Amino acid sequence: MIVRAPFGRTGHPSSRVLFGAAALSQVTQDEADRALETVLAHGINHVDTAASYGEAEVRLGPWMERIRGDVFLATKTGERTKDAAREELHRSLERLRTDHVDLWQLHNLVDEGEWATALGPGGALEAAIEARDEGLVRYIGVTGHGVEVAARHLQSLERFDFDSVLLPYSFVMMQNPTYAADFEALASACAERGVAMQTIKAITRRPWGERPHDRATWYQPLEDPDAIRLAVHWVLGRPDVFLNSVGDVHLLPRVLEEAEHFVDRPSDQAMQTLVDREAMAPLFT
Repeated sequence: MIVRAPFGRTGHPSSRVLFGAAALSQVTQDEADRALETVLAHGINHVDTAASYGEAEVRLGPWMERIRGDVFLATKTGERTKDAAREELHRSLERLRTDHVDLWQLHNLVDEGEWATALGPGGALEAAIEARDEGLVRYIGVTGHGVEVAARHLQSLERFDFDSVLLPYSFVMMQNPTYAADFEALASACAERGVAMQTIKAITRRPWGERPHDRATWYQPLEDPDAIRLAVHWVLGRPDVFLNSVGDVHLLPRVLEEAEHFVDRPSDQAMQTLVDREAMAPLFT
């Protein structure tokens, strides 16, 4: 079983690997059912989805009717204004077949203009605060992609006391000195405030570029079992973060299997050898 840790100041004992339900965006209900069975078999008790993840909320709905009390459920809104965000939340609740979510996140909030709108008067944050007061959501988080996201999250925490953040974290990303410094500054702030840190893109190999592909991920993932093991174990080697699984149901079992057998973090030398062997490259530059 995958080990658990307190999810920031929420205190929820979340599995250190969260099920990234983006993997359910374009699958059938049968495929989703098999994925959820695998997830639960590994002891995962934290599900992360979003209104924009295709049919993911719909696929999760039948399961939430059965296991809602056993999982920490998170979803996201990409809307930036109060009214639109509130409307999207109610749609998410309906699709998920639940009366509340544990964590509602402002999705990919990095662009300066969108950030100002969402956190300003009449913005999505106001909808989140009201929803929390009404019991529709328990906690409020913020997510993002790109090389500027760690610095932007730090600004978000200065503006509002978010309960969680989500951003990319991998050996390759942390070779960018600026990103690494921003990430560490954010990590320090999160530790001080009890903010949970969720990480994504653990098994990214490189951007697809012009390569043809049939994977559900919008990046080329690692597929070799040993490569996945090293990448997953490197992330889990940092005890203050959670790993959001993978956006492809076919790679999900391998990621969970490797996570379950985590013991130690691979050395930087082992990771650099992996980077060279797999021709890995940053997804964000």
